[in-house]
Amino acid sequence: MANGWPGRLARTFSADLRPLRQSVAFRRFWLAEGIGLTGTQVVLTTALLEIYADTDSAFAVGLTGAATFVPLLVFGIVGGAVADAFDRRVVVLFTSAGMALTPALLTLQAVLDAPVGVLFALMGLQAALSAIDAPARQTFAARLLPPDQLPAVGALEGVTTTVAMTGGPLLAGVLVAGAGYGTSYAVVVVSYAAIFAATWLLPPMRPEGGGTHAGLRSVVDGLRFLRGRPVLAMTFLVDINAMLFGMPRVLFAVLAVEQFHAGPRTTGLLYAAMAVGGTIVAVTGGWLSRVSRQGLVVAVSIAVWGAAIALSGLVGTLPLALLLLAVAGGADTVSAVLRTTILRVAAPDAVRGRMAGLFMVTVTAGPSLGDLESGLVAGFTSAQFSVVAGGVACLVGLAVLLAAMPSFLRYRGTEPAEPAEPAEPAEDAEDADSFGLSVGMSAHIPGEVATGAGPARTGG
Repeated sequence: MANGWPGRLARTFSADLRPLRQSVAFRRFWLAEGIGLTGTQVVLTTALLEIYADTDSAFAVGLTGAATFVPLLVFGIVGGAVADAFDRRVVVLFTSAGMALTPALLTLQAVLDAPVGVLFALMGLQAALSAIDAPARQTFAARLLPPDQLPAVGALEGVTTTVAMTGGPLLAGVLVAGAGYGTSYAVVVVSYAAIFAATWLLPPMRPEGGGTHAGLRSVVDGLRFLRGRPVLAMTFLVDINAMLFGMPRVLFAVLAVEQFHAGPRTTGLLYAAMAVGGTIVAVTGGWLSRVSRQGLVVAVSIAVWGAAIALSGLVGTLPLALLLLAVAGGADTVSAVLRTTILRVAAPDAVRGRMAGLFMVTVTAGPSLGDLESGLVAGFTSAQFSVVAGGVACLVGLAVLLAAMPSFLRYRGTEPAEPAEPAEPAEDAEDADSFGLSVGMSAHIPGEVATGAGPARTGG
């Protein structure tokens, strides 16, 4: 070949831009979503700055976590049921309008110098709206693009998330310093207007089969469906395992002092290392679109995560620890991209909103539980022991999960998630599945759950 191996290597590790090139609707929404995510970070950072300025209390700043954590958990589950009941495009139109109203109200409270309790309430409202919005929004890509392009979507979303998480706080700092809290909030209204406009231009996104009735029964049916599909269940379980045991971020300030005999600057480097590794994978993730054994690669990436975390607690030099944390961050991004892809491809469209809602709850709760576990273990032992033990526990937990559900390792990326096979199939198992267990599990999950039909796609 004219380009030789350097050209092949560049093509392998360059970003896969096919979704942006081939779907005008997806390209428009991806850009708007990036703007919206940046706006969300501006709101969060501005609120934290305002709360600290008003209270001069680090504890009050920390309470914003409680103000947003509970709505994210509760309304994440509710949002999944809503996404499978109504036209998802309409749901996102309502939520994006609500999220545009929230920074407008935040602007008003800043101008009026309202009590800090009002700020906490509005932050909770913003989190609730975001939790309802996200499951519906996460179903769009599978309706606009073919399955082979969905890994590229995950990588592209990783890029926008990294840009938003970095650029949003920087922009908030500039706006607050230059124009004040009210102006910083007001600017964000425009970012949500971009999502509203991009969503307005999408085709209808009603769930296949006409949708379910949004309620507790719908949530329970979604959980039952998940329980019967080990491949889908594993996308949640392996991540909970990795975050519960292997997430060391809460200990970075302690490690900077005790392990590396340094201070705040080193703490910042430890936090940044994971983000750098994840960003490198996201911008060079073209190869993820060519992964066929997605379950196997997810398992390997989580094993790499656990091993890198454990080793980072053993090494005595900062550069090596930063390298290991960057490897862990890259492995986490590989896992996140492929697990999201599995959910989008393997889950039928009729339950895709509920799966996206559960996914959001998992990624919200997992790191927080990991912070708690790491802090408790470190309190009884030491920070280094907590990190090493957590990485090892992650590896052990992964082995247990794979032993219990080995079908995850065999999963290929274009397959729907099949129900778990009974231990002793009867002669008339097909009829029993049609009229017995499946009816009980999918009374409110129409059509595609039973047939395993692929997602409907509309042109962009």
